[in-house]
Amino acid sequence: MEYSPIQVRNTNEITHGFKDFTSQHTPEHSLHNPSNYQSTHSRHSHDQESAVSDSESFSSGVSYDQFQSFNDGMTRLFEGDRVHDLIKQRLVSGLGLLGKKATVVAIHRNTYSGALQQARVQSFQITAKAMEKKCGGDANLKFGWYGGTRDEICEIMKHGFSARMIDSSCRLFGSGIYLSPDNSPVECVKKLNVGKDGLRHMMLCRVILGKAEAVHPGSDQYHPSSDEFDSGMDNLSSPKKYIVWSAHMNTHILPEYVISFRAPSNLKAYFRTPESTRTPTSPWMPFPSLISALSKFLPPTTTKLIIKYYRDHRAKKISRQELIQQVRKIIGDKLLISVIKSFRTKMLVTSSNLEQKQWFKKEPVLE
Repeated sequence: MEYSPIQVRNTNEITHGFKDFTSQHTPEHSLHNPSNYQSTHSRHSHDQESAVSDSESFSSGVSYDQFQSFNDGMTRLFEGDRVHDLIKQRLVSGLGLLGKKATVVAIHRNTYSGALQQARVQSFQITAKAMEKKCGGDANLKFGWYGGTRDEICEIMKHGFSARMIDSSCRLFGSGIYLSPDNSPVECVKKLNVGKDGLRHMMLCRVILGKAEAVHPGSDQYHPSSDEFDSGMDNLSSPKKYIVWSAHMNTHILPEYVISFRAPSNLKAYFRTPESTRTPTSPWMPFPSLISALSKFLPPTTTKLIIKYYRDHRAKKISRQELIQQVRKIIGDKLLISVIKSFRTKMLVTSSNLEQKQWFKKEPVLE
């Protein structure tokens, strides 16, 4: 059975760096026809695969024969394929310093070969069309990264996302599936576990966001706050997380590629924020006092989240700089600087009054 591609105008991934392979392999501004893709793209990948020597090895030390491929619904792409090379370049550049140490071992593409898989594509296309109508012609399609173990990714490819995957998330921004924007894979990579073969795995998915709303840290949200919205973001102007609510996780997310790569086991050194950007320019303030002051402005759930990070720092689970970075991310620099400046002003006034009292005590009394 074949499904006709649905025209989707203004696909945002085109302006985010994937124009080359979206325009090459699909009609412009449209989702591809899975059946046509399977007949043409699988044959191309098969020809490439046949040309690879059995003795060829990757720079990571994993040969083609040794690499445990994914299930039958996946087709492997190789160096020289424009899609492969563009995804690899996008991942490596998005990882910053870590990108120089990371080695992409394999990239697989979902062929949607089974009847159920094609039904998922059809559902995604129908949803995209409906969202386009709802949002005035723009379904707000993006590409997003999602990470997991090999078994988890195979499960998603076969059965879709499950409630267990929501429960295993940190739920910092509510209950849903979190994806990282295509230009920011770092947030996704940070949470990946290394497999027995030394590899990490991520999916590159198409995501229907519709009209997104800002979700604040510590939120217990699990659906759109109103009919006006369809998804969530941690920051509308510069998002690091896309939040797809549980009710939409298997209609608004379409896994398309699996990227397997090797990277250093300890990633903390590569994700440290430069000194010039991680230290607030405002005066210093003790964290217990800061938490007490912030509790007057923040909801209890957000205050509890800050307390949790502070306890993690006290228990030496995270560094002081990591604690500062998390607090800045949760509340923003504007409120943080305002509270610290207010504290500093009170301290100066108190110090001045104390000095005056001490001066009068020390000054000899004239008789």
